Amino acid sequence: MKDLAGKVAFITGGASGLGLAMARSFSAAGMKVVVADIEQNALDVVAAEFTASNADVLTLKVDVTDREAMEQAAVTTEQTYGKVHVVCNNAGVAVGGSVDEMSFEDWDWVLGVNINGVINGVQTFTHRMAAHGEGGHFVNTASMAGHIAIPGMSVYNTSKFAVVGMSEVMRLDLAAKDIGVSVLCPGVVSTNIFDSGRNRPDDLTGDKDTASMLMINAEDSAEDQTARMAALMASALDPQVVGDMVLHAIQNDEFYIFTHPDIGQAMEERMTEMSDSLTRWATYRQKNGV
Repeated sequence: MKDLAGKVAFITGGASGLGLAMARSFSAAGMKVVVADIEQNALDVVAAEFTASNADVLTLKVDVTDREAMEQAAVTTEQTYGKVHVVCNNAGVAVGGSVDEMSFEDWDWVLGVNINGVINGVQTFTHRMAAHGEGGHFVNTASMAGHIAIPGMSVYNTSKFAVVGMSEVMRLDLAAKDIGVSVLCPGVVSTNIFDSGRNRPDDLTGDKDTASMLMINAEDSAEDQTARMAALMASALDPQVVGDMVLHAIQNDEFYIFTHPDIGQAMEERMTEMSDSLTRWATYRQKNGV
């Protein structure tokens, strides 16, 4: 989709972080943008920003886990701007801790947003995009945690591996309909992901937060934890860089979007382990005549 001017984009989790960066990049490219988010205060700030610049931006309060709300958001989008061409399933949350410490509520909350939220976006817009026949593009936000296992991130890892796999199949299934797919796999970016618990529903509360995602030792002092968080965020990538990368990926039909190429070594180690295992099991079958 080289020419995006006048096209319509729908972004979940769009009122902050990566989603807002995408909205800014898309708007600068002449797109009409719908920013969907669960936080009304953040939406109000976004609305004021884009109103000041006379951009075509609509803000909607939407819970991506609510299928009826997603359907109504799609209807409102079409009534306001017409056909939707780009959908960014970006809303995401995180919880940290060893897998043996996780609760059912931890799993239900994170998978509900990170997997079901993407599914709801795909189900809501795929048929609409295919029906108008003008082509389109999905961007699903995964993570580097969708490619490599990270201790203390079992729930988050699970959700992001699922988004990567889903995106790979979507790319194959939708190509014939002229619908492209990208999967965004960022490393540490300056967003509110480490504070995602602020939007956790009361019926899915838990005693875990995202601190252990930073691989902070629970025995560290509060001062040490604060210092480590500050150092991590100081080196975090500016989300606007990622917003521009996503725009480029849509325009050039790029599938994988890796914001931090230095994770390549860890990915290679994983692939090497799998390759070595294939060789071992081939030898096993040969020795055992099976």
